[in-house]
Amino acid sequence: MNRAAQQPLRVPSARKRDMRTQFGAICWRMKKGKLQVLLVTTRTTRRWTPPKGWPIDGLTPAGSAAREAYEEAGVSGSISETCLGIYSYTKELAGDDLPCVVALFPLKVERKMSMWPEKPERRRRWMSPKKAASRVREPELARLLRNFDPGVARLKR
Repeated sequence: MNRAAQQPLRVPSARKRDMRTQFGAICWRMKKGKLQVLLVTTRTTRRWTPPKGWPIDGLTPAGSAAREAYEEAGVSGSISETCLGIYSYTKELAGDDLPCVVALFPLKVERKMSMWPEKPERRRRWMSPKKAASRVREPELARLLRNFDPGVARLKR
């Protein structure tokens, strides 16, 4: 089967929120032979989540996920253009709740920064996939984390 490469998105700024689609990264590493994933806290509710955000104009969905991993968690590395799965959640906004769907892409962390754009607003923590699954609120996300297998990721730099 011939797969076409993802194309960069063109999203007018005023319409980004209408899409209700976000892109996120399952950031992972091997430490002492054990798989770990990285979660960050959200800005307002302080719940644990993978780095994620709105589509970024000019980037592929995986590229948007990689940018969010840098901005929210201070990590970079090789990302797969293959979506591992999706989950839904409700984004709590002032005066309005917004239903969202998040497409997740695996990112093998190769660099962890000591300073990054959202460091003052978030915490980051490495944990086992099982522990990460127990820390998130969304059942679909918990299942994706618990069953995460980095061996299925085709990574690009």
